[in-house]
Amino acid sequence: MTILKCSAVKCVYNKDQLCSKGEIDVTGENATNANETSCGSFQERVGNSMTNSFTNGCGCEKIQIDCKAHNCTYNDDCKCTASSIQVDGSNAKASCDTRCDTFQCSCGA
Repeated sequence: MTILKCSAVKCVYNKDQLCSKGEIDVTGENATNANETSCGSFQERVGNSMTNSFTNGCGCEKIQIDCKAHNCTYNDDCKCTASSIQVDGSNAKASCDTRCDTFQCSCGA
C-alpha cells in the first residue's frame, strides 16, 4: 500500500492530513501533468462537524490507491506503485480542485 498525505482538509475523509476512506481513486486518464489529475474520491465536508460518520474511522497513512492516470510512471494496471504520494487541495470544494502532486508522466519514456 501507498503512504498518503493529503492537504484537502475540507474533504469529509481527511483526518489530520491522512485519509479515513481506506482507498481512493486518482483520476486523469489522459493526464500529462499533475494539474490534469484529481482525487476522484473527494467529497466536501459540510459545516465544521467532525462527528460525521466518514471521519469516525482512523486517519490511515497507508491506503490502496486506484489510479486512472494511465500516463503516470507509478501506474501499474490501474494501481499506484509509488511508495508515497501527496494529494493537494487545501482550498478544494470539489474533486476538480485537487491533484496528485506525485504524478510523473511516462509520456517521453
